Formats: sequence, structure tokens, C-alpha cells
Amino acid sequence: MRLLVVGAGATGGYFGGRLAAAGRDVTFLIRPKRAAEIARNGFVIVDPKGETRLEPKIVTAEALKGTYDLILMSVKAYSLAAAMEDIAPAVGPDTLILPVLNGLKHFDVLSERFGAEKVIGSFCKINAKLDDHGRIVQMSPLHDVIYGEYDGSRSPRIEAIDAFFKGAGFDARLSDDIGRELWEKWILLASLGAATCLMRGSVGDIVARPGGSAFIEALIAEVTAVATAHGKAPDPGYLEATRQLLTTPGSPMTASMYRDLDKGLPVENDEIVDDLLARAARVGVKTPYFHLAAIHLGVYAARRRTD
Repeated sequence: MRLLVVGAGATGGYFGGRLAAAGRDVTFLIRPKRAAEIARNGFVIVDPKGETRLEPKIVTAEALKGTYDLILMSVKAYSLAAAMEDIAPAVGPDTLILPVLNGLKHFDVLSERFGAEKVIGSFCKINAKLDDHGRIVQMSPLHDVIYGEYDGSRSPRIEAIDAFFKGAGFDARLSDDIGRELWEKWILLASLGAATCLMRGSVGDIVARPGGSAFIEALIAEVTAVATAHGKAPDPGYLEATRQLLTTPGSPMTASMYRDLDKGLPVENDEIVDDLLARAARVGVKTPYFHLAAIHLGVYAARRRTD
């Protein structure tokens, strides 16, 4: 199986790098700036056990030729439109696309462009970053990729993907209910993002204030109601674990969206919050706290564009 990884940042670089190190056929599609950075400093993954240096196959959009069996999309949502243009020459009749972006909107966008039958339900869990030298730094042991057919079937193509990912140095899992699991991740992601962006602080900062825990639990309840109304009620055990995670006293946890906002960078408000409101409106679920978060993040995004 030939894999094209779109992006060699913290996420795509980590999972693609692990696959390449395990001997899989991997090519990275990257921007010239990132290519120059790798040329200067090398392609390096740093984890708690040490450092891994690779010399992977790299290509820019201008030099991309031929089609691939699988495309791993690992860009930020606001870069998706440009990335779709870049990968178009690599998408053949049998190419499958496995996106690990946040939210659900990207599945609709990719399906409209390339066909729903090509887009595999998938997501990842990882805590990683690029350091000042462009090295990929894994900041915790978490490194999961989850994927599956929407109808829960064990099709030959999903089993081929499963075999390709297994044994590559990270945790890969084939899901029989990928639709529900995607909503579960959104419950965590949206609640954490809205809470830390609105309050400009960590989970620990928020729960230390009177009413802080109740505020976070209200956010969780809103997005859970939306998921349930769409027929994707979360597993009760997952929901309880999410509540505990997001109301832990002293927790330094923040959302990547908040960290981007704090640095003055673009944020994924459209995909994480605005799209949630749109889906809530379709099923008649009220989401007052998420409306507040949408206004807050919308103002930030508008001011950033103006500045």
C-alpha cells in the first residue's frame, strides 16, 4: 500500500514518520517552507524514550505525480481547501482518504469533492508539537489512530488499512461504530475548546473559580444533547470519563484552539464550534453556552483578519 501523508507537522509527521520507520511505503506532501526546514534540521521524532531520525520520501505539490492507495489528511481545517487542490492529482479510482482533522465538517467537504465512498471515518488522539527546530515532539504516551466503515462492516479495504497501520509504533484500532466515536471526540474537543477559549485559562484555572465546574459540565451537556439528537449518544462510561477529565482540580489541560488563540494564530472556530451550532439548529437543540463561544471566537477571527 502506498501512503501519501498530507502535512509533516506534529500529527502527520508523527504518524507518517512512525509508519515510515516501520518500513511502510510513505511519502509526505509538504510546503516548500517545511521542506527547507527538514533539509536544514532533518526529520526528527522525539519521544520520552529518545530521538528517531528519518530520511522519508518528500514531495511538494508542484512535483506530485501518480496516484496513491491511501491519503492521510493531517492539515488544519482552515487549510483543507488548499490541501484538496494539492492532492487532486494523487486521487485515483481506488484511492481512499483517511482524514484526522477536528470536528465533522471536513467529511462533508471531502465527500463532496472526491465522493463519499472514498472518505474513511477516522480520527486520532495525540499530544505533540513542533519545537523551534521543527522536530516532532511527542509530549505524552497517547498516540492513537482510530478508523472504520460507517456501517460497521469489516470490509476488505478497511482490513487492509488496519493491517497497514498495525505494528507501526503507535496504537491503531479498527472501530465497529466510528460515527459514534467521532461524536464522542467532538464532545471532548468542543467542550474543552469552548471552555478554555472563553475563560482564557486551563481546566484547573476554571474549576478553581466558583461555578467553574458547573460551567464546563453545562458545555458537555449541550454538545451531548446535540450528539444524542443526531442518533449518536455517547457511551455512558466515556461521558463520565470526559466529565472527570475536564473538571480535575489543578489540571493544566488546555485546548489546542486556545493555545493558537493565545499566540494570535488562526483558530478552527468554524469547524469546532460554528458547525456544532449548525447541527444543533437542525435538530432543535438549544446551545446557549456554545453560542457565546461562537461569538467570542468569531470576534477574535474577525479582528485578526482586520489586523
